[in-house]
Order: sequence, then C-alpha cells, then structure tokens
Amino acid sequence: MSTLTGTGHLARLILRRDRIVLPLWVLLLTVLPVSYAGSFLALFPTDAERTAYATGTARNPSVVALLGPVYGDSVGALTAQRGGFLQVIVGLAALLTVVRHTRAEEEAGRRELLGATVLGRYAGLTAALLVTYAASLLLGLLTAAGLAATGLPAAGSLAYGLSAALVGVVFATVGGLAAQLTATAGGARGIAVGALGVAFALRLVGDTSDHGWSSWLSPLGWAPRIRAYAGERWWVLALPVALTVLLAVATYPVSVRRDLGAGVLPSRPGPARAGRMLSGPFGLAWRLHRGQLLGWSMGFGLLGLVLGGAAEAAGRSVAGNAALAQVMARLGGASGLAEAYLGASLGLAGLAAAGYGIQAALRMRSEEAAGRVEPLLATGVHRSAWLASHLVFALLGPVVVLALAGLTTGLTYGLSVGDVPGQLPRMLGAGLAQVPAAWVLAGLAVLLYGLLPRFTATAWAVLAVVVLLGQLGAVLELSQWLLDLSPFTHTPQVLRAGWSATPLLTLTALAGVLCAAGFASFRRRDTPVG
Repeated sequence: MSTLTGTGHLARLILRRDRIVLPLWVLLLTVLPVSYAGSFLALFPTDAERTAYATGTARNPSVVALLGPVYGDSVGALTAQRGGFLQVIVGLAALLTVVRHTRAEEEAGRRELLGATVLGRYAGLTAALLVTYAASLLLGLLTAAGLAATGLPAAGSLAYGLSAALVGVVFATVGGLAAQLTATAGGARGIAVGALGVAFALRLVGDTSDHGWSSWLSPLGWAPRIRAYAGERWWVLALPVALTVLLAVATYPVSVRRDLGAGVLPSRPGPARAGRMLSGPFGLAWRLHRGQLLGWSMGFGLLGLVLGGAAEAAGRSVAGNAALAQVMARLGGASGLAEAYLGASLGLAGLAAAGYGIQAALRMRSEEAAGRVEPLLATGVHRSAWLASHLVFALLGPVVVLALAGLTTGLTYGLSVGDVPGQLPRMLGAGLAQVPAAWVLAGLAVLLYGLLPRFTATAWAVLAVVVLLGQLGAVLELSQWLLDLSPFTHTPQVLRAGWSATPLLTLTALAGVLCAAGFASFRRRDTPVG
C-alpha cells in the first residue's frame, strides 16, 4: 500500500463537506479586488486624480500599515494596494481550512476510524493540503481573469492573482504544520493564526520604516513586492514556493512520528478539580469562547487605532474628487470626508463583527457534532440554559469588539484633530450602531442551528451576500430593493445629524424574533442531529 493511498477519496470527502464554505470564500475574495478595480476606474478617471490619491496614500503610515505600500499611480497599482489586506484573509481562510480537516478531524476521533481502513499514512494531510492549494490557485486565476476583464494589463493581473494564491498556499502549509504540534484544534488554530500575526507585524514594521528589510522576512511582505502593474518582479514568486517546500519537508515526517491524537508539544495536565466557574453551562461556555473573544477584541482594537490614524489623510486625499466623496457619503455618511471614511470603515467592522457572532453561534453546532452536548443535557442542565450560555457570546461578543473598535478609532482620530473628548463618544456610538445588524445575522445562525442544523453553513453564505451588497451596492448603484436585503443597509448614519433610532430598534426586534424561534426549534428537536 502506498503512503498516499486514499488521498483522492479523502479529497472528495473534503470537497463534499466544504461544498458551501469553500466556494464562498473563493468567490468573495475573487470579487472584492475586481470591485476595487471597477471603483478606481469610475472614481479616478484622470491621471491627476489618481496621482493625488496615490501620493496621499503613500504618505500616510496608517494606510500603508493596513494595506501595504503602493507602487505607482495607475488603476492597477492602486487596486493591488487596496487589495493588500485581502491577502491576510486568504491566508487565514487557508490555514483554518487545513486545521479543520486535519487536527479537528483527529480530535473528533474520525481520523482514527478512517485510519483503520485502507489509507496511506500521508493521505489525510495531503488531501487537506491539495484541496486548499487548489482553492487558493483557483482564487488567484479567477482574480487575474476578473482584473484583466476590467481592462487592466494581463501581466499585472496574473502577478496579483498569483501573489494572493501563493499566500494561501504558504499559510495552508503553516496550518498543516501547526496541526502536528498540538493535540487540540484550538491550539493548532492559535499557533497558525499567531504565525499569520507575526507575518503581518513584520510586513507592517517593514513597510512603515525607512529601511523595510523586515518585510522581506514575511510572506505577506513578498506579495506587494512582486509589484503588480508596476514592472512585475516575477522572481519574487519563488520565495513563497521555496518556503512552502521547506514547511512541507518539516511537516510530513512529524505527521507520522507522533502518536495519533497527540501533538509534538506536550499537553499540559488540567487541575485535579474543576473551578467554580465550570459548575454550570455559562462557565463552560466562557471557557470555550474566551480565547476567541480575546483574539477578536485585540484585532478590533488594533483596527480602530489604524482607522482613526488614517482618517484625516484619507479625507484629504479625496478632497478634490466629488464622485468619491458622494460614494463615501452614501457608504458611511458624515459632514466631512474624514468622518465619511470613518463611517464606511466602521460599517465594514460591523460586517466583521457579524462574522464573529455567526462563529460564536455555530460553536453550538460543533459541540453537538463532537458529541459533547448529549452528555451535558443528560444531567441537570436544561436545554434553554445551555443554548443561552452560548447565545450570550454570540450577542455580547459583537458589542464588545465594536465598542473597542469605536473607542480606539475615537481616540486616535480625536488626537489627530485635537478633540478626544468630543470624538471618543461619537465614534463609540458609530461602532455600536452596527451591533443590531450584526445581531440579525447571529440570530439567523441560531435559527438555522435550532431548526435546520445540517444547513448552519448557510449563515456564512448570507454573510457573503451581505458583504457583496455592501461593497458593490453603492458603487454600482444597485436597485434599492437589493440593497435592502442587507440589515446593514438599514443602519442609520449616526455621524450625521438628525438620524433616527427606529431602524436600530427594528433590527434588534428582528434579531430577538430569530433567536426566540431558534430557541423554540431547538427545544423540540432531537440531539444529536448528524
């Protein structure tokens, strides 16, 4: 029997299990850079406007820290920089996919059952990597084709697409290595996401310093240095390929030398007795959600610091462009362009917070699928109490992360304009105004879990549609009835005078109805549902 026997069957199984989520993140991360190109073509029709925008962007360290450097003032160069942060998301999606189909499968006991069949020792890891590599390369090729279809040069489009694809390939392999180091899926995700964070920090420090050498130590730093649309440097593509090979060479021997169910790093024994916090379902839910909540909170806090610092320069860079000012006003709305930028940016933060709410709500499904819910409910724990313990994090989590984003945005923006006491509460309010819309999507996830648990991944599909409407709706001037499908369309522009709280109350009521329906459905159905 070959060491790769059964790889094809496992790959097909992975594709079947991820038939909703995998196409969604490929499609979403393909459409967004293409939409950026279309936006720049429409909003900066003259060389002078593009030059002014590129100059203002290049001189703002906060923008460069978030998106990366800009090489040139062509539409393609501006698009490549605007899509810089998307490559972080590509890496995150890739590593999470690999961990899900390696360490999470092993932790759930399914890998041991499969290993009892005719299955090569490298088959499981190879199948997960091959599927993720293929998804990343498909994403890159589709992105290149989409950018070329907008009229951008084919060479630059291919360079940008391949740079994004290879970021996914590298961090898929990082996820495969992390899965060998620890005995839990949560630990593997933490190691892999930590590596992604270090790569982002190296890129950030290098791009905002005078020398920039640390960017060459990061796969995220290599991607912009391919210089798509600015005299492509194809040799840079060899760097992520070489790193992928080195990581794979380190991963495969470890995957067969460790014990099944164990990791290279020794597991810490827990305390002999459980603490008082674990005496009820809320304490257990806190233990399960606290790491995720902390990570999201730190990310949103950092995002707010960057957004607030970049606001003034963003407003100045588009001050002479009436078309862009109109679009930004529709997206976020404010009396000045800087505040329109902040309103739009906090709207995007609201979309991300909705993703956190969905993820927290669907933790219930993963707990049930792993067989940990039925033993709990066999004790004195009531169904409603268990569901409510997780719902607390699905609803209060977005409040926490958006409050942090608003506070840090208000702090840095207030410092830049010399009005911290005035801007801090305004930006906090602008952040919290996104909460009811995020609650609606979290409530939908709760309803799906209670009513149709096999289709909980549909919540991610709905979020993808909402993101697309938010990103493309105002720019493409889509019909209002289409825009109204997104709960974020109804979020009032609180940075503008005369806004009404009625939409917020309506969205909150809708979220309450969805959660209540989810409660009622869960109380009536059997557990577990496969």
